[in-house]
Amino acid sequence: KIVKKDVTTKEVVETEADEEVKEIVAERKSAEQEIDLENFDWDKYASGETYSDDESKAIEAKYEGTLKSIKNKELVTGKVLSIGEREVVINLDYKSEGVVAINEFRYNPDLAVGDEVELIVEKLENKKGQLEVSHKIARIHRAWLKVNECLETGEIITGRVKSRTKGGLIADVFGIEAFLPGSQIDVKPIRDYDEYVGKNMEFKVVKINHEFKNVVVSHKALIEAELEEQKKQIMSGLEKGQVLQGIVKNVTSYGVFVDLGGVDGLIHITDLSWKRIKHPEEIVTLDEKINVVILDFNDDKKRIALGLKQLEKHPWDSLDEKMAVGDKVKGKVVVMADYGAFVEIADGVEGLIHVSEMSWSQHLRSAQDFVKVGDEIEAQVLTLDREERKMSLGVKQLSPDPWEGIAEKYPVGSEHKSTVRNFTNFGVFVEMEEGIDGLIYISDLSWTKKIKHPSEFVTVGDTMEVEVLELDVEGRKLSLGHKQTTENPWDKYEKEFAEGTVHKSAITEIVDKGATIDFNDDITAFVPQRHMEKEDGKKLGRGEEAEFKIIEFNKDFKRVVASHTAIFREEEKRNVKAAQKRAAAAADESKPTLGDANEQLQALKDKMEASKKK
Repeated sequence: KIVKKDVTTKEVVETEADEEVKEIVAERKSAEQEIDLENFDWDKYASGETYSDDESKAIEAKYEGTLKSIKNKELVTGKVLSIGEREVVINLDYKSEGVVAINEFRYNPDLAVGDEVELIVEKLENKKGQLEVSHKIARIHRAWLKVNECLETGEIITGRVKSRTKGGLIADVFGIEAFLPGSQIDVKPIRDYDEYVGKNMEFKVVKINHEFKNVVVSHKALIEAELEEQKKQIMSGLEKGQVLQGIVKNVTSYGVFVDLGGVDGLIHITDLSWKRIKHPEEIVTLDEKINVVILDFNDDKKRIALGLKQLEKHPWDSLDEKMAVGDKVKGKVVVMADYGAFVEIADGVEGLIHVSEMSWSQHLRSAQDFVKVGDEIEAQVLTLDREERKMSLGVKQLSPDPWEGIAEKYPVGSEHKSTVRNFTNFGVFVEMEEGIDGLIYISDLSWTKKIKHPSEFVTVGDTMEVEVLELDVEGRKLSLGHKQTTENPWDKYEKEFAEGTVHKSAITEIVDKGATIDFNDDITAFVPQRHMEKEDGKKLGRGEEAEFKIIEFNKDFKRVVASHTAIFREEEKRNVKAAQKRAAAAADESKPTLGDANEQLQALKDKMEASKKK
């Protein structure tokens, strides 16, 4: 059973199909007289199928011979038959037409009957027996084929910028969303991405990620290709010293990039102005048109060094011709260093004030102790070299030299107050007044104390009484003493602690080869081990109090040696002498008693020998 549809197909195909159907119908009618009623298929008849299986297959084979052969997931082309409010009917030269939702053609508002469109066959026959096709999927498939082809061939394509996204823009290319990175929009930095949204732009496909279905395009690549030729032409015509006009393209902390009409050049921060600047923004602004001079260029690396300050006369050439050494000048501190400060006395003209020329003071100090950046100061010109464009300045020269007339102010033997500024292993540096320093050697700090390092005696900032010991005006050296401002106690101790005198004290500390004892704050005496022995033969211990005899006193070397043992040894000697005197007296009175006296004397000697052995 063939139902003829109202929708017209190709006329030739329809005519041929009708003729064949007529033949089959004629054969069917001639055979109706020979129907086998016993084997008749009443179910088929009830369902409306009046042809036998063989007849149906024959009709189907004849009909299908006039149609295209299509497969699932195949990309096919068809013609628009009709356009409705919701659907578009498309002829595929197949046994049924394709029906596509009209919203799949939103990108093409001018779609008309007869237009050819591409479709993807999703199913040859769904549950309803209909052919399922999609134009949207066909467009995406065709687009992927196209972008891959463009990536290989480098073909330039056109797309529409849809929206802005993080790091760039989203563009519609053949119906595919492609990413346009911000760095690939233009050769110059882009400050406002929104101005590109909604615009049509030309692109070049630069990368495809098949796994994630990502496409990356570039507009910059097209510009660079065009600029490359321009660069070659520009570079070929460059000459050192040539003045060109350009546009400030980018400003960085180290310099300014200038667009010279297709090729960029760099003005280093030091070539922007003759005066010192902290940032190029002080001189130029973005998109500003400026004239620049070519300082140098490299054809291979396409690098061009530009200058801006070179277009102006050097400030040193405009310096007052009458300026000379000894003149006073005013300026502003622009740069600080440990060794000094640079002072700008005119735009681009600087002089160095070395730290040694900032003060008459002799002790080491940093330039930051005197001035800071931004200070307005007055100085004196010390040296001036116009050819080398160098100048040295001094500040201390504006005040009197404190060393003038110093012999009258600080004569040898005079006493003064000073301030401790610094100390070393060998002594202390003190300041008498601004610009006049002196040195106190460690040996001249105290009469009595043994000082290993000056820090044990004084601290920086202390006020000290000093006496002038030596004065060298030419060498600007002042030798001072502190102990000389007080009486030398050792003159008094020389009598008080003379050899043979006995004093009472306690063992302060046990040291190598003996012990030490303190008689007062100044006198510390040494007791050798053999002089620590007591009368009972034992030795004195730490903290044990006893009498000590001075056996050595040296004022020059501040050396005092004492002995405890000598105390009782002297007493023994005195006892021996007394016994000898008694024995002699007894001998004079009676000779018979002389033997007795000798016996007594021998007994005393034996006792002394026994004591020594102990």
